[in-house]
Amino acid sequence: MDLDRGPLDRLLDQLGPRAAFEVLSDLLPEAAVFVVDGDRNVVHWSQGATQMLGTSADEAVGQLCLSSIRCRQCMLGCGIAKYGHVDGFAIDLYRADESWIPTRKYARGFFDEKGEFIGGIEVLVAQGGAQPEEGDFDDGFQLPSDAEAFQGMISRDPEMLRAFQTVRRVAETDATVLLQGETGTGKELIARAVHAESRRRNQPFIGVNCGALTPTLMESELFGHRRGAFTGAVGERRGLFEQAEGGTLFLDEIAELPLEMQAKLLRVLEEHRVTPLGAEKEVEVDVRVITATHQMLPSEVDAGRFREDLMYRLRVVPIFIPPLRDRRGDVELLLHWVIAEFNERGPRHISSTAPDAMRALLDYRWPGNVRELRNVLQYGFAVGRGPELALDELPPELRVASSTLESDRRAPILESTGERERIREALQLAQGRVNEAAARLGMSRSTFWRKRRKLGV
Repeated sequence: MDLDRGPLDRLLDQLGPRAAFEVLSDLLPEAAVFVVDGDRNVVHWSQGATQMLGTSADEAVGQLCLSSIRCRQCMLGCGIAKYGHVDGFAIDLYRADESWIPTRKYARGFFDEKGEFIGGIEVLVAQGGAQPEEGDFDDGFQLPSDAEAFQGMISRDPEMLRAFQTVRRVAETDATVLLQGETGTGKELIARAVHAESRRRNQPFIGVNCGALTPTLMESELFGHRRGAFTGAVGERRGLFEQAEGGTLFLDEIAELPLEMQAKLLRVLEEHRVTPLGAEKEVEVDVRVITATHQMLPSEVDAGRFREDLMYRLRVVPIFIPPLRDRRGDVELLLHWVIAEFNERGPRHISSTAPDAMRALLDYRWPGNVRELRNVLQYGFAVGRGPELALDELPPELRVASSTLESDRRAPILESTGERERIREALQLAQGRVNEAAARLGMSRSTFWRKRRKLGV
């Protein structure tokens, strides 16, 4: 066996593994052969893939695979990422010209020593048969095998799945929880999940945004007041701590809480008693507190805007919710889920998306996260008509982003400039994405890195 491998290794050294792979993939002109990395971005695209799917290598390489390989089965889960292999699975592909083509998928995945998916090779072979009549979303939403539905949320992202597991475990205790994440990532949904999974599930869940109230109003809102406690206090009011008795109080944007109120909140957390404004006696409370912020509390502490002792009291169990731009595998999952939800509401029913619309949705950075995704699709349902979601039915910011990205993809690299300048320009046009920059120059990723080191770019 060792003797057999020696000549092959020497031959591969002479040819180069990339060249050998490209030859092999191009020996299958009637099949689509492509390679994805651990984030499911395309790093190799064969000539057969271009012929079968109508998308060029320049358009596909560096992009999420579903931007060029649109199939309803793939949107419901990537088999190789979970199982490591796919053998002859029947799928229906949507070509760039909007026609359907039935195929069979063969794939192998690769994993590192920790078992994390790092990439895979896929081969799609065209099959005979009639074009399917149903569209992308006609079957409704089916949970993929590699995803999880949890308390009104869905995800296949490993970090989100770990957050779900943390929620289950912390819910068994009364520990305070600090939720850290950008606006729109679902912090309140996580807070409600902690409550729903806990022994307090049958008691009240009350939430308040700390940045929406003045300091005086906030104290009355949290702790309540007695009649005559201040001008306009014509009656008695129970504060949110009392209203949430036995349940959960969710304090959103906790970093906006004034320092004076922070000291009072710390005392309540430590003593489990509140003193309503104008009252002489304290009131005992049994409440679980969950807080959330989009800011970094240690930085707020360093700036003198947040009490360090309160920070440690609140972040007994910190849970970080990643932004949607870092959960690229969740974007198409959420698109399918939300479209299926809106289809049930009517009156419009979307059964498919135009290729350019799907590409815009998958390529967008989603600064508003999951909330923005829902709003974008709601916009499309409201302004459009018919069974297909078109690009011009998406909000202007997505159309502009799509147009800009397409222009960047097609921007030429000046051949007259030196190699160092060409590499720099490729990186700039690709916005730092190494795979895309290498593809622009017709280099493998390893060759691109080697030249960068050599030229000091």
